[in-house]
Amino acid sequence: MNDFDFLIGSWTVTNRRLSSLFTGSDQWETFPGVSTCRPALDGGGTIEEIAFPTLGSCGLTLRLFDRERKEWSIYWASSRTGLLYPPVAGTFTDGRGDFYGDDTHDGKPVKAHFIWSDITPTSARWEQEFSADAGRTWESNWVMEYSRT
Repeated sequence: MNDFDFLIGSWTVTNRRLSSLFTGSDQWETFPGVSTCRPALDGGGTIEEIAFPTLGSCGLTLRLFDRERKEWSIYWASSRTGLLYPPVAGTFTDGRGDFYGDDTHDGKPVKAHFIWSDITPTSARWEQEFSADAGRTWESNWVMEYSRT
């Protein structure tokens, strides 16, 4: 239930996002972020707010631990849309978190995979990848490198 305790506090975040998805692109844009995460629900969740100053936008992540299923659900909301996106769900094994769910890209259904890895007291890595073919192949499209402030 305390898998995301490592994230509590303030962070600077280096973002790399693929410029064009599912086109074979290898062009990435890099931009900064500033993140603050706090515990919620007596340790059964976290709330993270992240600002992207050069993009003029921000986001909010809500993580909730399902005590019965023993897994996390992760929800994302963006200031650009004002929407709460469908969750990804999963667990941590040997210091790596894998979370899967359904999403859309350009109006078409995709599978989403979030990966938490390289977790230390002062750093962490998050990666998002999408699959347009029901999980047979995956394309990484966003990487965040966290550094504790």
